[in-house]
Amino acid sequence: MLKLFEKFMEKLMFASRWLLAPFYFGLIIALFFLLIVFVNEIFHFINHFTTNETELILFILTLIDLSFAGNLLIIVIFSGYENFVSKININDHEDKPEWMGTVDFGGLKLKLIASIVAISGIHLLKIFFGLENYTHSQILLFIAVHFTFVLSGVLLAYMDSIVAKSKHIN
Repeated sequence: MLKLFEKFMEKLMFASRWLLAPFYFGLIIALFFLLIVFVNEIFHFINHFTTNETELILFILTLIDLSFAGNLLIIVIFSGYENFVSKININDHEDKPEWMGTVDFGGLKLKLIASIVAISGIHLLKIFFGLENYTHSQILLFIAVHFTFVLSGVLLAYMDSIVAKSKHIN
């Protein structure tokens, strides 16, 4: 009886991974809304076109920022689904990204933090173009938050290298 219950619980726990699938579907919907924001930014810039160099750079930084956010969503959707739900069986598809199916959870964490640092860096650049709109303490806070992301990334990479070395030794 106990073995039967154990087997049932193990099957239930294994099947529970499918509860994550709607989360990834929600992220696909979020990607669609991000595309709408991206297109809206382009139309807004076209309608208010200016040859002001600062405005052009801010527009470009905004598009890069949105692209990084989209890349981040794709990484989370693909890698998260493959790591926690099920393999995506498109091995014969000519457009399959090379990293797909090869990013483990540690690699996913590093890609995520690298994307977050890049997005934070772009936000910081945008802030530096409009320094007059922020107080000194706000600017210091933005820099501190960015530094925290960078430090978190370095520490995460260091911890992953320690784990990899300990696996190699054992």
